[in-house]
Amino acid sequence: MTEVAPIAAPPSPRTQSRDARRLQLIEATIQSLAERGFSRTTVTDVAARAGISHGLVLFHFQSKENLLAETLDYLAEEYRLNWQTALAAAGDAPEDQISAMIQADFAPAICTPARLSAWCSFWGESQSRPLYQARCGANDALYNEAMMDICAAMNATHGYDVSPERTARLIRIMIEGVWLDLMTLAEPYSIEEAIETVMTGTRGLFPRHF
Repeated sequence: MTEVAPIAAPPSPRTQSRDARRLQLIEATIQSLAERGFSRTTVTDVAARAGISHGLVLFHFQSKENLLAETLDYLAEEYRLNWQTALAAAGDAPEDQISAMIQADFAPAICTPARLSAWCSFWGESQSRPLYQARCGANDALYNEAMMDICAAMNATHGYDVSPERTARLIRIMIEGVWLDLMTLAEPYSIEEAIETVMTGTRGLFPRHF
């Protein structure tokens, strides 16, 4: 008689509630970072945005430092999964992979005013930089390596002769520059225009493509 593997029990409502509450608080922290910046974000403000008590925030995260660190971890993992999923679906052609990487950075789940501002909070204030480097340095290196490999493949496949390291860096800088534009302009242009702006620069690097 064939043995049937037991079906795993679903998460308990208590566990689901805890995960949902933590996500709610992380999203509230992202909003606070976007509006108040790194140094002015407080547990009290996050609690008010989430509609819960100050003490319940500390129950889940113990301190403001832990809350900020886990919010950064959440953003970094969300970002990594987004571009890696896009890259995996792009196929083998390096030009398609570059296009997928660029478009992934402007996906609706990633390129929101609050998320762009939260990232800038972690990048821009001196006291947040050690936290950013400790939590995101490896992810940044992974992204940079992937983009360099694709640029090297453009050389090998299509006969370009550019520095993969510098070309990958320029593409990343263009994306981050457009992110800043979207965040700071009084009337930001559309996501379609943002993508086309980066693609225009990428055509300058690989003039027979994009």
